[in-house]
Amino acid sequence: MIKQQKEKALGLYIILLAMFITSLIVCNMITTKFIEVDLYFKTFILPAGILPYPITFLVTDLLSEIYGRRKANLAVLSGFVALAFTILIVFLGQQFNAIEDSIVSDEVYNMVFGNSTRAIVASMIAYLVAQFVDVRLYHFWKKLTNGKHLWLRNNASTILSQLLDSVLVITVLFYGDKDFSVLSVWILNAWLFKVICALFDTPILYALVYWLRNVFSIKENEELEL
Repeated sequence: MIKQQKEKALGLYIILLAMFITSLIVCNMITTKFIEVDLYFKTFILPAGILPYPITFLVTDLLSEIYGRRKANLAVLSGFVALAFTILIVFLGQQFNAIEDSIVSDEVYNMVFGNSTRAIVASMIAYLVAQFVDVRLYHFWKKLTNGKHLWLRNNASTILSQLLDSVLVITVLFYGDKDFSVLSVWILNAWLFKVICALFDTPILYALVYWLRNVFSIKENEELEL
């Protein structure tokens, strides 16, 4: 790969990594707000943080396809570090009292950002497990089909990893506080919404992969080296 093309590939990787990390952090920042999403056939009641979360799986699938498994796993680890660092910064903000004229009071700050330890643990466990499973399954299906059927590895990996994410988050957060019947409905509701998002992002992934293969002149099953 010529130097100019390698610099372009690195620049794109950094942009995708920034999108991945931003989506991940925003997920945790807005997750305490619950919203209704009406898809005509069903109205979903979901935490707002679930909206940008499917972007993280689209990005890891794109990284897996273009840059390979190691670079996709590096993005997952980078996201975990960024999430942990964000939590640390929020914690530091809680250690200082707001001044009298502060627009945001201590009560509001703690209500919005003061996630419990249990919520933080649930989020981070689910994130690591789901993202690594997504990358691993993506390459399993890619190898099994000899690089064919992009739609299969995109959806098969994401659908299962999103199920794991939904089960882990809701179970760790609410086990012991809610009946299993309630938890199962919440899990199914969150997972179904994520599955719909995964199906809709498939043509986006196809378009991006097609475009990037043309930009970098790489063949099917070929990956960019940084």
